[in-house]
Amino acid sequence: MTLLHVDIKTAGYDKGNEIIHNIHFNVKEGELIGLIGPNGAGKSTTIKTILGLLENKEGAISFREYTKYSYVPERPIFYDELTLWEHLDFIAAAENLPDKEYKERAKELLEQYKLTEHAHEFPGKYSKGMQQKAMLILAMITSPMVYIIDEPFIGLDPNAMKLFLKLIETERKRGAGILMSTHVLDTAEKVCDRFLMIHNGELQAAGTLEDIRKQCNLPAGSLYDCFHLIAEDHTDE
Repeated sequence: MTLLHVDIKTAGYDKGNEIIHNIHFNVKEGELIGLIGPNGAGKSTTIKTILGLLENKEGAISFREYTKYSYVPERPIFYDELTLWEHLDFIAAAENLPDKEYKERAKELLEQYKLTEHAHEFPGKYSKGMQQKAMLILAMITSPMVYIIDEPFIGLDPNAMKLFLKLIETERKRGAGILMSTHVLDTAEKVCDRFLMIHNGELQAAGTLEDIRKQCNLPAGSLYDCFHLIAEDHTDE
C-alpha cells in the first residue's frame, strides 16, 4: 500500500528559477528507497518540497491519511536550552504519546545507541556522531510510518551504522516506508529496494538495481557505475 505519493512538476526557491522538474514516485509500506545524485542535483530540494517547505512548487504531495512521518536532516538541529531527554519529552507531549510506552521506547533507543549516560546533557555539545545518533532517536521515538532521511551515514562509526541499518530493517518489517538520500552507494546498493537517480534537477533513472542497469545499458554494472555514467552523460548539459 502506498504511504507517500510524490508528483512534482516543478519546484524551486524563487518564481521563475525552478530547480527540479518532473519528479514522480511512490513510497510503499516496508520499502527502502535510495535517493541518489551528486551535490546540486536536486535531492535536498526534492526533500524540502515533500516536507512542504517550498511555496514555489507545482504538483502534489500526499501522505496516506493519518500517516505520521519523521524527517532526519543531514545537519542535526536541536534546541540549545533542552537536554536530549527534554527533547524526547517535548516530542512525546506534542504527539500525545502514552507516558509508559514512550519512556520504555526512549530508554531502549538510548541504550541501543549508547547515549543513556548523555541523555541529560545538551545535544549541541555532543560530537558530530553523537548528534546524528540523537537525531535518529528523536525520529524513531514516535514510530512513524514514513521516514525521510537525508545522508544518515555522515558521522556514524561502523558500529552505529550497523545499528542504524538493523533498526531501519525492524521499522520496515513493521510496515514503515523509508526515503533515504545518500552518497554511500555501496551500502545503498545492498539495502535499498529501489533507487531514484536525480541529476540536473530531473529524475534520470528509477527502479530496482536491475531496472537501473537496463536504463543505463550496463547489464552487470554496480550502482556506482550507473551513477557515474548518468553524471558523466549530463555534465555538459
